[in-house]
Amino acid sequence: MEIVQLDSVGSTSSWLASMGDEAPHGLAVMAREQTAGRGQRGNSWEAEPGMNITLSLMLRPQGLHPGRQFVISQAVSLAIVDLLDTLVPGRKVSIKWPNDIYIDDRKVCGILIENSITGLSITRCIVGIGLNVNQLRFLSDAPNPVSVAQLTGEAYDVGALAERMVSGILDRVADALASEENAGELAHEYFGRLWRNEGWWPYHDNNRDVAMEGRIDSVAPTGHITIADRADGKPYVYAFKEITAII
Repeated sequence: MEIVQLDSVGSTSSWLASMGDEAPHGLAVMAREQTAGRGQRGNSWEAEPGMNITLSLMLRPQGLHPGRQFVISQAVSLAIVDLLDTLVPGRKVSIKWPNDIYIDDRKVCGILIENSITGLSITRCIVGIGLNVNQLRFLSDAPNPVSVAQLTGEAYDVGALAERMVSGILDRVADALASEENAGELAHEYFGRLWRNEGWWPYHDNNRDVAMEGRIDSVAPTGHITIADRADGKPYVYAFKEITAII
């Protein structure tokens, strides 16, 4: 495991991608400041310089079929949950589908995974992670950000936490790819840590353009989520951006 430390960069994921085939499995790059950090849906990621983990990690899964790509997202998400469980004991740490990390009902971490596919295999995954650690004020219009320090009142060594996080991710990924049985256990654990995985909750179905009360039924190996609509009792399958949880 190696973490390259940069003072300032546009995007750690773009920097890692620019290395091409020279970037080995397990190489991570972390920046004190990102000037063009990317979040989901094309959003920017707010991070005060030097206060948070802004990092990208190269993964090169051997022989992973594109239809099973979500196992990487599950492994990464659960590794970060593992870390946060040790930092905020007693708090509810969960995964908002597909891979935002929440503490209670507030977002502490965003993950953006970019896959490259050749033939029937994923040749590389660039995992971009923004984890709020020491930042105490958030100025963007993001609805519900939180940092670990806001919850605990403590300051943390960001570099040391990044090393623990990357090590945990690599262990989780290796374990998940070792066998189909391991991948199945991972999927079960992922569902158990899903935010709002029990009961009926408000959503907006972007395909049908309707508000609904929904209940999460399952998440497929492709990452598609099935949510039952309370009004008609039917299950609906959604890809990313096709369903929005109302907070």
